[in-house]
Amino acid sequence: MNEQLRQLCKQMRLAHVMNTFENIPFENPTQFLIAVLSEEKSAREQGKVKRLLQKAKFTNVKTFENYSFESITFPDSVSVQELKKVSFVQKNENVIMLGAVGTGKTHLATAMGVEACKQGLNVRFYRVAELVSILQAKFQAGTLTRFQNDLLKVDMLILDELGFVPFHKDGSDLLFQLLSDCYERLSVVVTSNLEFSQWNTVFGDNQVTVALIDRLVHHAHILAFTGESFRLRNALSQH
Repeated sequence: MNEQLRQLCKQMRLAHVMNTFENIPFENPTQFLIAVLSEEKSAREQGKVKRLLQKAKFTNVKTFENYSFESITFPDSVSVQELKKVSFVQKNENVIMLGAVGTGKTHLATAMGVEACKQGLNVRFYRVAELVSILQAKFQAGTLTRFQNDLLKVDMLILDELGFVPFHKDGSDLLFQLLSDCYERLSVVVTSNLEFSQWNTVFGDNQVTVALIDRLVHHAHILAFTGESFRLRNALSQH
């Protein structure tokens, strides 16, 4: 009987019924069937979230738990609760986080990405220098268009640590083209330790920098991180 059930589940792509049905109490047929199918649905949703988290390629998975927003200056356009619900993604709006190293920008960007995955949204996380290297390699290999088209299908693109490494002009141009294509098609989240006025030191071209900022800032929520470094504070507290 169990083998017949296993085959039926396989044919109907009910991957989790065999693992759960024996543990579900039977009160009546309707209750039992609803409970079995609810477990199947829940397991599928958990599996989807797990796959989305893996595809996002976060450096470290972070959540909003115990995260402090005290040292962040918010614009009138978005609240803490709206940010935690990542409702901006549905409107293809951007979030730009500016502040010193270690003030929690990457943690917040990652937590938003994780929440988006939990909502079934497609996310990609890249350190900016890493993404530029990938774009250059794909361009040289002749596979850039396919890579860019895949990225444009995601719901949220997180670009971490803009400003840590200046780019060669080729890399700058490729990143500019990608972000131009993202404009009003998906949400871009950027973290940077540089003020906008310093971004030309990364891109090396004032005209490109102004055009890029113009695209990113339109439909964007800009957060200013004014606190001291969490890592420095923790290190000092150990002594």
